[in-house]
Amino acid sequence: MLHPPHHSLQVAAVPPQRGPAREDQAGPWHAEAVCRRDEAGLFFAPSKEPTAARLSREEAAKRVCARCPVMVECREHALLMPEPYGVWGGLTAAERRVVIARRRRREIELKKSASAA
Repeated sequence: MLHPPHHSLQVAAVPPQRGPAREDQAGPWHAEAVCRRDEAGLFFAPSKEPTAARLSREEAAKRVCARCPVMVECREHALLMPEPYGVWGGLTAAERRVVIARRRRREIELKKSASAA
């Protein structure tokens, strides 16, 4: 996903068409997000980003998330939407896919256990 560095910052520097800037989508938590104030370019990969640069950028974004007072809310938003790109709530898109898959497997197991009981 392309993310120009001059883009006006929204929560996790999200492009406007997908961004959670609307209150009805994201809830009131987004006003407190640290990423609204700085480090806009950290959260989304520029075009053709080399792997080493991506890993370094993602770690820097995660450090920003770690000091954010609404990290948990942001993460849950990204897991529920689900947001397909960028670092949200301290997790990359790949890490979020793993969490979502684990949650789905856990739900299936719980349903199986409930129906067997």
